[in-house]
Amino acid sequence: MTLNVFDTRGDAMFDTVLVANRGEIAVRVIRTLRAMGIRSVAVFSDADAGALHVAEADVAVRIGPAPARQSYLDIAAVVDAARRTGAQAVHPGYGFLSENAEFAAALRDAGIAFIGPPVTAIQTMGDKITAKAAVSAFGVPVVPGISRPGLTDDDLIGGVGEVGFPVLVKPSAGGGGKGMRVVHAAADLPAALISARREAAAAFGDDTLFIERFVLNPRHIEVQVVADGHGNVVHFGERECSLQRRHQKVIEEAPSPLLDSATRARIGAAACDTARSVDYTGAGTVEFIVSADQPDEFFFMEMNTRLQVEHPVTELVTGTDLVELQVRIAAGEQLTLEQDDVVLSGHAIEARVYAEDPARDFLPTGGTVLDVVESPLARNDSGIRVGTVVGSDYDPMLAKVIAHAGDREGALRALDRALAGTAVLGVATNVDFLRFLLADPDVAAGRLDTGLLDRRLPDYGGSPADDDELIAAAVHHWLQRWAGADNDPWSLPSGWRAGVHAATTIRLRAGERTDHVHLTGTPSAGTARIEDGESRSLAATLAGRDLTVTLDGLRTEYVVAAAEHVTWLHGAGRTTAVEEVREAPVRPDDAHAGDAELVSPMPGSVVAVGAEDGASVTSGDVVVTVEAMKMEHALSAPVDGVVELLVAVGDQVKVGQPLARITVSNKESEQ
Repeated sequence: MTLNVFDTRGDAMFDTVLVANRGEIAVRVIRTLRAMGIRSVAVFSDADAGALHVAEADVAVRIGPAPARQSYLDIAAVVDAARRTGAQAVHPGYGFLSENAEFAAALRDAGIAFIGPPVTAIQTMGDKITAKAAVSAFGVPVVPGISRPGLTDDDLIGGVGEVGFPVLVKPSAGGGGKGMRVVHAAADLPAALISARREAAAAFGDDTLFIERFVLNPRHIEVQVVADGHGNVVHFGERECSLQRRHQKVIEEAPSPLLDSATRARIGAAACDTARSVDYTGAGTVEFIVSADQPDEFFFMEMNTRLQVEHPVTELVTGTDLVELQVRIAAGEQLTLEQDDVVLSGHAIEARVYAEDPARDFLPTGGTVLDVVESPLARNDSGIRVGTVVGSDYDPMLAKVIAHAGDREGALRALDRALAGTAVLGVATNVDFLRFLLADPDVAAGRLDTGLLDRRLPDYGGSPADDDELIAAAVHHWLQRWAGADNDPWSLPSGWRAGVHAATTIRLRAGERTDHVHLTGTPSAGTARIEDGESRSLAATLAGRDLTVTLDGLRTEYVVAAAEHVTWLHGAGRTTAVEEVREAPVRPDDAHAGDAELVSPMPGSVVAVGAEDGASVTSGDVVVTVEAMKMEHALSAPVDGVVELLVAVGDQVKVGQPLARITVSNKESEQ
């Protein structure tokens, strides 16, 4: 730490701390504990037995099977693990039990320190309705809305006229965008309330809802506060978190390009008053909504009583380790710095790497990590390693890439360069989309709002494989055949013949593109041709995971990995998956033309069915809803017809698994 932050007295520091989390945040906390000389304890589910955070910790304890409710959300199991390992304190990370008052109380009753705020602060701020009342009493401005306890759907529908459309439906418990719905018209409100209650109940065990006015052209700006147990409260500046999809942040930065120094001081003071309103201790974040049209006006949204995912940008511009601050405050140490001692230096930007497909409406992906490429040009907070299995049990965030520079323009360039050197081979991610977003003129200019990402998404078409990448994937297959030939001249795939050499032909598919690649000669002196195109000179080498391909004198280096019939390539700033196709596609039988089959777009579980088996449905009716990685996806009937349900609520489904069939009832064959 570069700031002289604490007055340390005595030897009250913990010697063992349990980290009640997983993934990148568990790894990040463990590394700070190691730097502080504190023994770390990890907990893990069966799905995470080989996870990176387990390997990083000094001690690891199994706490249950893969489902979070039976492992990471099992309070008794976590407290028992702390007792058995002699942990004097527990760091909750974020998510899971980090804002669970019952968990904090259980630790208190067990004589174990909770590295977080008091139980009462968690309870007050965990209920957004109560939180708004608490901060209002301290003069903190709040968004107009309907926020009384125990509101029914009828109450919300009846009172929405006082607020005016558009409105934002929000769950009183939890965060991360779960259960939130923007509603523009009264006719859409009843369905939005039903869906929001179901999602909130599943995510937080509490379906209480309230409604706020939806601020037009909103920007999401949050302030990092730190408070000790001796009455000292300071803030460490703000973060801009407006680039979001489904109310979940994707790119964050510090400081905000919107605020001037006067507004920065005012919003920081409001955040500190928010912390004082609940006698807060530890690190917390106060979230505000700010209109891009009126940047000097801000409203309190909520307080996250934990460390935020995006805390690294604050660390980089302030020169502090927020996890260390949390640990020291929990150990009773006193802050000595004044607000003026906190100085923001330069600019930092963070991008979240998710296992998702932006070209398919951010549907979760999955798979086994075959290789990880991290850029040395930025800070990498990651929870994965080779062999990690990315499934549907947990949040799809895999890692964070954080860049820092002297100004915002430099930070944007640094982050883009770092993302160009970032890849997770074996799992489709959003890295290419992140670079697409950073290149947007409005993002570059700092003209942000929470709807910008959704407006830009239709312009993103993914990154289809180009000719060089298709040839590189074919060359990888070819080189493996050369290596397996053991210099047997009859097995070498050179295509040697007495007359014209015969080509080694490999049929490949990348996205919507399927082509044949023809290779002849030897790896050091060969030719490559796609379909009936022109031949290109080829030279290639493969050393471990490093593939070098020279086409017509232009050399490109790739990191390459393969699983089954799929080759993953990372080179020239992008990652591509190319599948070897062994059989030509078969033309589908048109006997059932007009009928439709609904298939699961992601691995997950069925949380709702909208029609009974054998019932008639109309095009657009929701038939099945699948949930994975805390996100719901509703599948609607594309045609009018009769439903044949193939799954039931609670079923686990795979990508591409048929969920229902819609039989058109007025086909000519029935006439």
